[in-house]
Amino acid sequence: MLPKMKPSLLYTLSFTLFFLSTALSERCNPNDKNALLEIKKGLGNPNDLISWDPKTDCCDDWAKDTLSCDDDTNRVNSLSLTKIEDAGHLLPAIGDLLYLKQLDITKVRNLSGPIPPTIAKLTYLRLLKITQTNISGPIPEFLGEMKNLTYINLSENNLIGTIPPALGQLSNLFYLRLDRNKLTGPIPESFGKLGPKLEFLYLGGNKLSGVVPSSFTSWSFETLDLSANKLEGDISFLFGKDSNTFQLYLSRNKFEFDFSKLKFGKKLVSLKLNHNNIYGGFPSGFEKRPWQEFNVSYNNLCGKIPQGGYMIRFDLYSYVHNKCLCDSPLPPCKM
Repeated sequence: MLPKMKPSLLYTLSFTLFFLSTALSERCNPNDKNALLEIKKGLGNPNDLISWDPKTDCCDDWAKDTLSCDDDTNRVNSLSLTKIEDAGHLLPAIGDLLYLKQLDITKVRNLSGPIPPTIAKLTYLRLLKITQTNISGPIPEFLGEMKNLTYINLSENNLIGTIPPALGQLSNLFYLRLDRNKLTGPIPESFGKLGPKLEFLYLGGNKLSGVVPSSFTSWSFETLDLSANKLEGDISFLFGKDSNTFQLYLSRNKFEFDFSKLKFGKKLVSLKLNHNNIYGGFPSGFEKRPWQEFNVSYNNLCGKIPQGGYMIRFDLYSYVHNKCLCDSPLPPCKM
């Protein structure tokens, strides 16, 4: 006959067995869970992450719109932090999520401080998105060593300094956004190594200077945005009848070239060249192109504005403040 147990001992044993069974059944890797709880703490334990309860399973019980786990390894492979109001800093613990493939931090306006260097530990990372935050400091050089990255979006932050030439080593990169920061200096020549795989390049809204690398010659983009910088020189090599570029946003710089000599690829539908120093007239056949966006205002263009075709879409604000452009929607040309 088994001896009777004291109620207190029985309770302790039952609780221990319950705890062990819960721990054994939990999918979430304990290292991942600890890292996530540290990240939550660094963000000020916001109500937006109330589902991140240390007593529950991060893979099964925490909000699915914030993270996901791999079905085979049960490791956290995706982390998304969006519209968190009372945020602090992104702690080094982010680098302990070793199996992370996607990191998306969007519209966390009060997130400040630099990008943690521990992100370099995330060797599986393919998507890095930290946008519309208050993070500051330079773009880390170590990003150039993260060879699996295919997508980087660091737009609309307070990043400063120059663009690291090391980013030119990311041979799998097809999407890069660094626009609307406070970046200075030139576009690295090393970016020429990214073509033709890099299809989306956004560098607008910074304080970049110098010339556009000649290595961009004959390189087609889905979108190239260099607007609102201090870039200069002749960029006619960005054009050409064999180019497959869709959108070119080049306004508010110091570019200078003869517009009349340009030839356009069949796919180009958006062209913004306003607030530059371009001169000459319109190339022949310009009105036959299916333009969706177009602006050459505030330049030194002369001659007659093409009529008919798709040009009917654009009002005088696409042409004003040029040297001597004329005809509708501007005043008639003088005979």
